[in-house]
Amino acid sequence: QEETEKRKILHNTLEDMKGRIRVYVRIRPLSETELKADYANVMTKEDERTCVMASDPVSGSEIKDWEFDKIFNGSEADGNTQEAVFKDTSLLIISAIDGFNVCIFAYGQTGSGKTYTMFGSNDRSERHQGLAPRVAHELFNKLQERESSHHIEVSVTMLELYTDKLGDLLTSKEEGYASDLKIRLAEHTSSGLVEVEGAKMERATNANELLDIFNRGAKGRASSSTKMNADSSRSHMIATVVLSLRNRRTGKVIHGKLTLTDLAGSERVAKSGAAGHQLKEAQSINKSLSALGDVIGALTSGGRQHIPYRNHPLTMLMSDSIGGNAKTLMFVCCSPADYNRKETANSLDFAKRCRNVTNNVS
Repeated sequence: QEETEKRKILHNTLEDMKGRIRVYVRIRPLSETELKADYANVMTKEDERTCVMASDPVSGSEIKDWEFDKIFNGSEADGNTQEAVFKDTSLLIISAIDGFNVCIFAYGQTGSGKTYTMFGSNDRSERHQGLAPRVAHELFNKLQERESSHHIEVSVTMLELYTDKLGDLLTSKEEGYASDLKIRLAEHTSSGLVEVEGAKMERATNANELLDIFNRGAKGRASSSTKMNADSSRSHMIATVVLSLRNRRTGKVIHGKLTLTDLAGSERVAKSGAAGHQLKEAQSINKSLSALGDVIGALTSGGRQHIPYRNHPLTMLMSDSIGGNAKTLMFVCCSPADYNRKETANSLDFAKRCRNVTNNVS
């Protein structure tokens, strides 16, 4: 027991020393379409922590560089693999089992590789598995080590936020997919976690069951074709895994939470070719990401400033994942193509602000 406590303290101290909101940047390779169109690659990785954007002779902008916790750049041959991306992430799973709030979220413009990073490609091959399936396997491997000493329960919800409306991805449209879902902030729940009243919560007893829940949820997500991406996710998807570990000897219960969030693409409305309903989608996405920016701004300004979590359903859902006692990892997914220069710079500037947030992990 004492050894377990020591390990827990050491592990979580090491995680804290890496910075509270850790930011990893993932720059995808140029796509076939971009190569055919002869777009230039303007992004390079200077070292493990620094990425650089080339100067722009047209606008006269100078070379820009950003420093983050880790940079993944280029193709699989350059080490930008799904496995490498997961490797460093896997330590956070232990924190969730130890009773912390852990959030991994992906941010970036449409077509930058967010959904590929979080959930993988449609072919479901092991090589292309995203974070979610890898997390499922690693989580149950680690939980197995506690089975003899703890009674374990794993509960899952899958939600999407589409045009500012909250929907339950584990409930079919016929069953009342968006009926009466109510977000309750952590200060109003007995668990001390954000809860969504009315959301279907499913139990998973092994990695395959958890994967099945993830896949069913992802299948029902809203997507549509935009100028930027043929199959663009137009909703924010939030997968939440709540862990309950009851010590068989003492009866003491530990609650942990692991949230995987795939945010909808951020981009300029004009560039995405949005009109009519798609324009409404794009405006709604930008409004929610702007609210997230306001929360980040308040958290980085220091002092006892009010944090505007209640201003939008997205920030309410993420209120126990950003700030407070959460351990948060942000993936900023970027396109290296020169025609996406402005969006990539905006994503990296936003991520730089996120990196300045200090959570009070206790």
